[in-house]
Amino acid sequence: MCGRYFFVNKTACEVEKDLKLSHGAIKTDSGDITPGMTAQGLICNREDRRNIAVADLFWGIRTKDKKLIINARAEAITESTMFSDSISNRRCILPSTGFYEWDKNKTKFVFKREDEKPLYLAGFYDLSENRDSFVILTTAANASMEPVHDRMPVIIDKRNIEDYLQDSSAAMEIINAPMPMLSRNSDYEQLSLFG
Repeated sequence: MCGRYFFVNKTACEVEKDLKLSHGAIKTDSGDITPGMTAQGLICNREDRRNIAVADLFWGIRTKDKKLIINARAEAITESTMFSDSISNRRCILPSTGFYEWDKNKTKFVFKREDEKPLYLAGFYDLSENRDSFVILTTAANASMEPVHDRMPVIIDKRNIEDYLQDSSAAMEIINAPMPMLSRNSDYEQLSLFG
């Protein structure tokens, strides 16, 4: 599951460099991003699908009964009547510095790339309550995530971003690829050694 991620100023510059975006294309507001907030996402440019655009997207899609959906299982996404059109036609990437997850003991862990480079979280968006709204795709946890949670966000390697955004069949292969190993830290890990 992914219910909170964060973004720092340094990451904005790295995303612009990775994707050859103009300087200032990514806002440099640092902080946590939680469901119900607007965040910057990468989408196909609506005029020219061969180019990447930056868009403000709301985190969460409302169901008919007004429930806010923030994640979707990658392995079942094409079978979902609610999301099959969105994953086929409106994929997005949420750039981040890292994300948080809590274990069963309510200990908060921070997950980042081991090299501290940006994480590119896979998602899709749709019109919900008159605004473009996104959901983050999740998959089974890998070894770096399993001690904390059984799910993790789908992470796209920077070299696969264009294919993920522009090519539906490539996107399905990319989201089913093994996830990268991540660094895991908690302010409380050291304390548990003495408990």
